[in-house]
Amino acid sequence: MVKLKDIAEKCGVSIATVSKSLNGDSEISEETVKLVRDTARKMGYIPNASARSLKTNRSYNIGILFIDEANSGLEHEYFSSILNALKVNAEEHGYDITFISGNLKNSKSYYEHARYRNVDGVVIACVDFKDKEVIRLVESEIPTVTIDYVYNNSTAIMSDNTHGTESLVRYAHDLGHKKIAFITGEKDKDVTKKRLAGFYKAMSDLGLSIPVSYIKYARYVTPGPAGMATRELLALPKEERPTCILYPDDYAILAGITEIEKHGLVIGQDISVAGYDGIRLSRLLRPILTTYRQNTEEIGRLASDKLIDIIENPRLFVPEQIVVSGELQAGSTITALIDAK
Repeated sequence: MVKLKDIAEKCGVSIATVSKSLNGDSEISEETVKLVRDTARKMGYIPNASARSLKTNRSYNIGILFIDEANSGLEHEYFSSILNALKVNAEEHGYDITFISGNLKNSKSYYEHARYRNVDGVVIACVDFKDKEVIRLVESEIPTVTIDYVYNNSTAIMSDNTHGTESLVRYAHDLGHKKIAFITGEKDKDVTKKRLAGFYKAMSDLGLSIPVSYIKYARYVTPGPAGMATRELLALPKEERPTCILYPDDYAILAGITEIEKHGLVIGQDISVAGYDGIRLSRLLRPILTTYRQNTEEIGRLASDKLIDIIENPRLFVPEQIVVSGELQAGSTITALIDAK
């Protein structure tokens, strides 16, 4: 087994210098740090995690609280992409990842599980943010970063949901659509409220009316309810039907497309539709979906960076709200409306 003493002799420096170099101590020059780390890697040095934890009083372990109500687990592409980016970035900083739940035999809450696993901090995503056990974890001494939800004393990484929906409305309008309906997610979700705000703002700015029947609530990543909502919109008198329907995500739109086709209508000709998220499937479907791609890689990287910064520099912590912009991906499911009125 390679020891610090072996690396020190190879580099011609002290054991203390090797230790400081491997731990990124600012006292050591970049040249020496590079020499020591390159030598350690070539010699096959493996740091002792237990010894490092004793020295730094950290476990180098980050908890992930992820409760997927749609039961799609890590197949939920939006969140799996965020978590993968988070994992890759955390590992580059020397941290491991542990999933947190409230179902562990020896714990009764998320907070207790986090303590049991001795995590240095927790990233919270896709949960009921009003759950008292989630709030208990956020208000505890354990550093937390949330995704798509804001607490007063915690850093939050937010996708720009307001701008996302607004950009889809404006894009549809530029192609002649004035009758735009919006099937969104669960009514009580913070994400839903932000997307609705973007929808109402864009429609108002463009001087477009919004019939009550044009706003429908469904569920994220759950096709069934979106299909039912589509059926209700298509049941409106022909002259009142929307010419464009926005959906909560790129999975929910699949049921909408099926329902539209059942009515003998052709996507992109008789009616236009758009999804949300920009998952890989959106580019593989035919016709190619018009959708809004959320920057999941940047969200995951920032969540990891910010949490590690809080862990390693607690005295400098100031809660932040960071909004990450995405981009509209034009496809073939929103087309120009001929003779728009």
